[in-house]
Amino acid sequence: MSVAAATGDGFARALAAKDFERLSGLLDPAADFRALTPNRAWEATGPEEIEPILRAWFDHEDEIEELERVESEGFADLERVGYRLRVRNPKGLFAVEQQAYLATKDGMISWLRILCSGFRPIDG
Repeated sequence: MSVAAATGDGFARALAAKDFERLSGLLDPAADFRALTPNRAWEATGPEEIEPILRAWFDHEDEIEELERVESEGFADLERVGYRLRVRNPKGLFAVEQQAYLATKDGMISWLRILCSGFRPIDG
């Protein structure tokens, strides 16, 4: 597994665990972040700006029950990481899927783009 693939996999697993300290540790101090969720576009630079965004996506009421899938493959000079989460909160049970493209520098994420499906209701 390449450094970028391992880093992307680590990112997905840390997000699923809501381990924001570990997530921040994967980010280069100057990491360039852009993301698109169903209702908003996000932009940030560095762990101090990125971490609060990731916390906002999955707040204290969102219990991530399972990381159902992680897929990773190289794409040109980037790594593509797709992951699916099973999330329960007071509104019900949901699937959340994200596609991330990332670049690494010295084993840390230096460039990150994420597209999120949003919370999609599932029977459970």
